[in-house]
Amino acid sequence: MGIEIERKFLLANDDWRAAVTQSMHIAQGYLVGVRALRDGATRASVRVRISGEKAWLNIKSVELGISRAEYELSMPLADAQSMLDTLCDGVLEKTRHHVDVDGWLFEVDEFLGDNHGLMVAEIELPAADASFPRPAWLGREVSNLARYYNVNLIDHPFARWNADERDASDVALAQGGHP
Repeated sequence: MGIEIERKFLLANDDWRAAVTQSMHIAQGYLVGVRALRDGATRASVRVRISGEKAWLNIKSVELGISRAEYELSMPLADAQSMLDTLCDGVLEKTRHHVDVDGWLFEVDEFLGDNHGLMVAEIELPAADASFPRPAWLGREVSNLARYYNVNLIDHPFARWNADERDASDVALAQGGHP
């Protein structure tokens, strides 16, 4: 079984931009998305993602937090595009920037469309308790706030967030509410 151990952070400033080593456009949609997750009808989200000339099908378990089961399978680009066009309720687009900090890869997602203005840095870890660098541009951690999960950004995009949601102080979700 694949396990993803990932932490998410807001950004404190734009200083990360000086360390970008690569940027790519990503488009993704969900075949099993947030409504089924909220209703308890499924235990996993199922996502189609395209980046450049590559495409993947991704299956991720529902748990809140930094560790979740994850499977990722390559697929033909034409099939992925067809799925995005015909089977998904919406498409989330973002530019992903790779930022190297002392040999650690941070992925900074700069969201587009209805999620424009939202930027989140993610780091994948070898273990839940692994230590990692904390550059000055890394802001508040939002790993346990489900509204920052990509699956939720299609159904409730950043443009529709109220002031409390933009404050990142969602106590109910941090205490284990459903995504």
